[in-house]
Amino acid sequence: MEKEKNRMPRIKFPKLKATVIKKEGYCYHNYELGDEFILDDFTHPPKHLCAGLIKSGFPCFYALTFGARFPFMKNMKSITTTCPDNGKLVFKIEVLDDEGKVVVEPQAGIPKGPRPQTLEIEVEEVRGHCFYNYKKGDSFKVEGLRTPQDFCGAAYSVLFPVLFALNFGASYSFEQNPNCKTQITCPDGGNIKFKIRRKEDR
Repeated sequence: MEKEKNRMPRIKFPKLKATVIKKEGYCYHNYELGDEFILDDFTHPPKHLCAGLIKSGFPCFYALTFGARFPFMKNMKSITTTCPDNGKLVFKIEVLDDEGKVVVEPQAGIPKGPRPQTLEIEVEEVRGHCFYNYKKGDSFKVEGLRTPQDFCGAAYSVLFPVLFALNFGASYSFEQNPNCKTQITCPDGGNIKFKIRRKEDR
């Protein structure tokens, strides 16, 4: 019974759509302008979706799922991402409502420039050896999307989608602090767990 009580509540994630809006050159998957791909949620891409798109698009899928807004887009609930293979394709990623329609939040005036948030990465738990010798309580300040100097690349690869999301206003309703994501686990044996907190909204 106690185990059931401590389980994280099930959250319904929105469907997402990726549309090819620009094509330059040969695409290995033969994608064409206007091709659309529906993700049941950010964890369920359609079968055979290009892994390059999944790699470049994942931070966008993730951020939109948790409420991020992109003020430089005419529809702030959308964003574009480019194919990492020589920039051959550009995709627009959008959120779908329960009826399968695109969620639209019109741009609230043209932004004057980037508004980076102050974020903090903290080592939350140490369960084994870490090559970088991170210790519980170690913290790293991040301004917007700047990379922390000399930070572990393997850990940063899994932290980046959360940093990206929080920088653009995402929040986590299931966390004690919705401006913080906990239990982000190092891919190297799971020896280190991190949390990321948005320190202020400016």
